[in-house]
Amino acid sequence: MGLLVGVTALWAFSFSLIGVYLAGQVDSYFAVLMRIGLAVLVFLPFLRPSLLRGRQRLALMGLGAVQLGVMYIFFYQSFLLLSVPEVLLFTIFTPIYIALLDDALFGRFTPFYLVTASLAVLGAAVIRYQGLDSGFWTGFLVVQGANLCFALGQVGYRRLSAGLPASLPRHSVFGWFYLGALAVAVPAFALLGNAAGLPTTGVQWGVLLWLGLVASGLGYFLWNLGATRVDAGALAIMNNALIPAGLLVNLVIWNRDADLVRLGLGGAIIVGSLVLNEWWLKRRRLAAA
Repeated sequence: MGLLVGVTALWAFSFSLIGVYLAGQVDSYFAVLMRIGLAVLVFLPFLRPSLLRGRQRLALMGLGAVQLGVMYIFFYQSFLLLSVPEVLLFTIFTPIYIALLDDALFGRFTPFYLVTASLAVLGAAVIRYQGLDSGFWTGFLVVQGANLCFALGQVGYRRLSAGLPASLPRHSVFGWFYLGALAVAVPAFALLGNAAGLPTTGVQWGVLLWLGLVASGLGYFLWNLGATRVDAGALAIMNNALIPAGLLVNLVIWNRDADLVRLGLGGAIIVGSLVLNEWWLKRRRLAAA
């Protein structure tokens, strides 16, 4: 749990750094490529290919491609359509996606998740009850794409790690995760990126260095390592602990003029949907016991 708390504090600043210094100023595909490329450089010196079999290496690369590569593409695009607080609030669906993915893996279906998801969509509408347009809803869906990729990566890594020896030094194989993400970022920038959108200021380069070396390079390794050491309930809670931490940073430092009443009401509905979901899950576990 300590690892997850530490990474939450680390990531709390990432949303605002992206929204304030990169979104709309630096090509999003280049930002993704830069972050992942720097993360690869952090772990490449530790990589020991002989520690994993070929299928395990491919599985870890696939998880990196989804959890980091595809997720970042969705994530950076969302900042072009939504404000930082909106992006943060809309990440609250991730625990529900984790539960749905677990259902899918075990051949179950839980209709109640659709109820809580509908309540969360209502909360999203309250936040922007004026000026709702196609751009807003597109941004909302883009964030959900990022959430789904992040949830799939976490669930998949937990499953994969459970089958690996406990004595295996995780830092000596985690480079495959970033190489998988790089396999997505390179063609994405080559096909969709804009070379004219490279950073133009020292601050922008500094933000990218911080995000790549620390937030991505160190952060995702520690987060996934922490995810294997807690139960699914604790992991779900920590997925949403990032929201108040990120909002606090953004509202106090960069976004003092936000409509706090509307943001608070919509956020309360979204949080309420999650609380209802957790209450129902606990009730179901008690009934099963």
